[in-house]
Amino acid sequence: MSVLDVAGFIADLKNHAADHGFHLHDERHFVETYSMRQAFEVDLHPEEACGGPLEFHLALEVDPRTVMAFEDQVLALAEGEDPEELHQLPLTFTWSLPPLPRCPDLLLLATEIAGIGGPDLPVEVSALDSFASVTDPSERTLTVVARVGVSVSQIYLGEEMLCDTLERCLDVSRFLLDGAPAWLDDRG
Repeated sequence: MSVLDVAGFIADLKNHAADHGFHLHDERHFVETYSMRQAFEVDLHPEEACGGPLEFHLALEVDPRTVMAFEDQVLALAEGEDPEELHQLPLTFTWSLPPLPRCPDLLLLATEIAGIGGPDLPVEVSALDSFASVTDPSERTLTVVARVGVSVSQIYLGEEMLCDTLERCLDVSRFLLDGAPAWLDDRG
């Protein structure tokens, strides 16, 4: 049995996200049978955005080597001693919007969202042009991604709450929702 309850952390994270104004839609847990690598994924969005158009997704990746190294660290501790902050698991937040007839200036958008995310939630903004067929015009979709490290020792101690991160995610979500009507307006 593992000393680290990642599934319990995800359950707490979902409850905590709901407390911070998110509505949860779906969740998935994947286990790669060869390497035993795991991924926990949750689809959610701000409560006021049930009708779309924003999709928001979080994913926690669990490398079994990180978990085993942490377990070795915990087993070597004296009783009552807390583990050091040596290991992290990557947590990725992804926002996406449907094809945008009027995509915003990406550099300006990246700058504005970076101001919202701040140094604790570094974000990257990208757009993808796709063509259904050669004769069709391109459709541009917008994606915003943020990655943070989650302390394994704080998960173990039950102290990793991610309050500030969730609040910043909600702010980024609301910013994208505020801009979406103008970006989705296909009138020239």
